[in-house]
Amino acid sequence: MIPASVPTASFPPPPTDLQQGLTTAEAQRRRQLHGPNILSANVNEPIWLLVWRQFRSLTVLVLIAAAIFSWVMGDMAESIAIAAVVLINSLIGLGLEWQARVSMAALHQLDVPKARVVRNGQQQTIPAPDLTIGDVLLVEAGDMLPADAEVHIARQLNVNESALTGESMPVAKQPGALPAPGQVADAPTSLLYKGTAVVNGNGRAIVTGIGMNTELGRIAQLVQTAGRTTTPLEIKINQLARQLILLTLGLALLYLLIGLLQGRDAVMMVKMAIILAIAAIPEGLSIVATLALAHGMLRLARQHVIVKQLAAVETLGSTSVIFTDKTGTLTHNQIAVNTIWLPAGRAEVHFSETHPLTVADGNETVLVSPQFKQLLRVAVSCNNAPYAPGQRPKTGVGDPVEIALNELVFSSSLPELSACPRLDEKAFSSETRLMATLHQELDGQYFVAVKGAAEDVLNHCRYRWDAAGPLPLSETEKQEWIARAEQLAQTGLRTLGFACSLGETHPGADFVHNLAWVGLIGFLDPPRLEVLPALQACRQAGIRVIMVTGDHPATARTVAAKVGLVTTEEPVVVSGPTLKPLDQLTTDEKEELYECTIFARVSPAQKLDLITLYQQRGDIVGMTGDGVNDAPALRKADIGIAMGLRGTQVAGEAADMVLQDDAFASIVAAIGQGRVIFANIRTFILYLTSCNLSEILLVTGVGLLHKSVPLLPLQILFLNMITDVFPALALAVGTGHPHLMQQPPRPTQLPLLTSTDWKTGLLYAAALMLGPVAVYYYSWEVLGLSPAVCNNIMFYSMALGQLLHVFNFSTDPRSFFRSEVTRNPYIWLALGICMALFAASYYVPALRRLLAVQPFTPLIVGLIVAAGLIPVLLVRLGYGLLALAKPANPDKATSS
Repeated sequence: MIPASVPTASFPPPPTDLQQGLTTAEAQRRRQLHGPNILSANVNEPIWLLVWRQFRSLTVLVLIAAAIFSWVMGDMAESIAIAAVVLINSLIGLGLEWQARVSMAALHQLDVPKARVVRNGQQQTIPAPDLTIGDVLLVEAGDMLPADAEVHIARQLNVNESALTGESMPVAKQPGALPAPGQVADAPTSLLYKGTAVVNGNGRAIVTGIGMNTELGRIAQLVQTAGRTTTPLEIKINQLARQLILLTLGLALLYLLIGLLQGRDAVMMVKMAIILAIAAIPEGLSIVATLALAHGMLRLARQHVIVKQLAAVETLGSTSVIFTDKTGTLTHNQIAVNTIWLPAGRAEVHFSETHPLTVADGNETVLVSPQFKQLLRVAVSCNNAPYAPGQRPKTGVGDPVEIALNELVFSSSLPELSACPRLDEKAFSSETRLMATLHQELDGQYFVAVKGAAEDVLNHCRYRWDAAGPLPLSETEKQEWIARAEQLAQTGLRTLGFACSLGETHPGADFVHNLAWVGLIGFLDPPRLEVLPALQACRQAGIRVIMVTGDHPATARTVAAKVGLVTTEEPVVVSGPTLKPLDQLTTDEKEELYECTIFARVSPAQKLDLITLYQQRGDIVGMTGDGVNDAPALRKADIGIAMGLRGTQVAGEAADMVLQDDAFASIVAAIGQGRVIFANIRTFILYLTSCNLSEILLVTGVGLLHKSVPLLPLQILFLNMITDVFPALALAVGTGHPHLMQQPPRPTQLPLLTSTDWKTGLLYAAALMLGPVAVYYYSWEVLGLSPAVCNNIMFYSMALGQLLHVFNFSTDPRSFFRSEVTRNPYIWLALGICMALFAASYYVPALRRLLAVQPFTPLIVGLIVAAGLIPVLLVRLGYGLLALAKPANPDKATSS
């Protein structure tokens, strides 16, 4: 929020002459003293931090430890292979995050902003970073203010400060007398702020703050200190990694203890511990998770959503609360006529670029009354925004309220209506609170058009306009119209009164008298049409949407009701000035705030407190916004969502993702995609975990009971990196299921794999190891094959069983050939790639030596195929028995 007052110490002494400005030498001296006019916010992380993030996961650290142990033990090939896996995984993650950063850079403005100043008595255009304290800044409509400044000359100067305050209405600026030392200046009317836009008028101002010493800079500092939070997916993957590591350490210690008690070689025990470590860690987990999230990024990009960090894709799916700004997010950030109140009646109107003016609520005869035509005539006459009859007004050029009046004229049945030649004008001022224009019509009559605060306009009215002629306006009627204006204001509308007069003689210099009252118009920043169904979808998905705005409480309440955010007639609105800091709230006060849906007049620091309050309650908080004032909250939230079209650069850089089409509905689609990704990730993690558990149980059981090494480290690495990754990736890019958006968000306290998932995984693991163990013992004990050949049978039968295991993951276990798994083309592509790699491991000499592969006979091939088919047949048989026992629930995934 912009402060109500600013200490006089922030104002530099003005130059001796506003017409001369600073000299070149003085400007250079001050620039050396104060520095360049740039924001020094550290937006992008350094490249070394991106690299480090790829190596800090527990799974990667365990693999690095295994590589070091292998090196120490003299197994160079194993050590290099493990290190290569770590490097490849890290490069993939780094490349994808770097590409996301490049995509964001494409959104930034490529041109350096300019500033018009007076130096050496001449007007100059200089790069905005070269501005310094004391420069005389020239401003006019259409300028984006490059620095904070104090107004000294203003001609109908109006500034849109919504990027800082969240308020849609422009603020009138005028010179203010410099206060005495130690006093304060009236900041809202005499100060200009960096990052805000001049919408009307022109003027001259003295630069008082540059770079980080501006109001925008102070908000940028909040962005830096807000910090990032660890995403739910990162937390859950780390939890899973810790569980697997603890399991590995426990088994390794148990294996070492039993082996020593059996009198086995200590070096062999350490080697087996390394094998267990490799078997326990799903090396493909990070790669598949990264590629699954990247695939989600591409899907979201096709829906006009740019994601800056991979993990943010999944965070959307876990979002339980969305804090949304009002201006520009729920609304268009564009003032429009909402209500017309004439003596003929009241009507709430609706119109857009594709729809003509219609009555949304109220008296439909209002729009066809002569009073409405006269209202349009006054509106287009008492107006400085450019308008050509029959042509849609240009947005952004002129005062937003006057543009809205021109839009009303254009959308009416009289778009050709235009103003008569203007003879004189009385500009709006804070004293008169009205604007008046004098015109002469073609027949020579003089026409006066007036708009302004209803009470002040009514003070100049003696009549009420009527098509048959002016009618007397009593004091009682005036009070009734003032009450109507207050009624509209209480609903969050900004109101203007309109009046006119018509006479054959010139009314004189003071032509604002003997006016005839025409009526009232209420203005509102209109809600976006797609917001209502999007909010309904959020409600259906169990997601709370909370409005947090800097606008007036009445306006916030009105917009919330119009978009369907609240259903009660008088919802509770918490105003920022009454909101205590978070550390001063009692438990009961926190509970009351937690139940509120609308927060108005909220400062950036208070937004941070609200987000922290909900995060402390265990919610995953999303924050949408487009203004500079939203940036700290966007960074603090678990998922920050900025608007790309109308959003500021600061907001886009602080957010985790950017909506390129500015559509609130895209958030719902992104949330649905996030849930699909998370469900798919859980599915493939259960697949990987069950495969790795089967390897752990196999190595531990056979190693202890049979005192042999059933699988070599590189063979396990081959299984985990090749035969696991491709099927898991195919599972990870599934299309998902519509029922996911009819369920509440998954509780954040639940781990990635629940106890039920672990039990399921153990059953899968038992089924996966049953066939390979059976043929291993049969080959060793019955056929008397060599240990190397028995090892190969174990290796290839495990690989085939794990490949076919992918068919056990369908949402309807009863339907094998019609399931989404068998209809997923990526599954068959993955199986084809893996079969080709198996063939390469047998026929390519280098791979044969690396994996210790022996020549096969038809009997060996038959044993491998039989052992590989046993797991999937057992699981399908179990599904069939369960299906006979109870009706199927096709909406429930087997991995849930």
